[in-house]
Amino acid sequence: MENRLLDHERKKVLGFIERQDNIFVKIETNINQIAKIVNGQKFISQHELEKFSVQLDEMIKLKVQQNEIFLKIYSMLGNDY
Repeated sequence: MENRLLDHERKKVLGFIERQDNIFVKIETNINQIAKIVNGQKFISQHELEKFSVQLDEMIKLKVQQNEIFLKIYSMLGNDY
């Protein structure tokens, strides 16, 4: 009984997952917009490329962390049934 999530807790968890997904959709949209600009200009400065690469690396790290959290959440949810 102690490991079970209450319905309101489950709703909070699912809301969190949805918000996380929305954040990454916005980031991915921004990446696509930057790619379109670069493709149109056929140029990106070294500084901008490095800055963009750092942002992509950070996003990858965050996505890995997010996936680890999701695995734990799904495991907890699965144990409730």
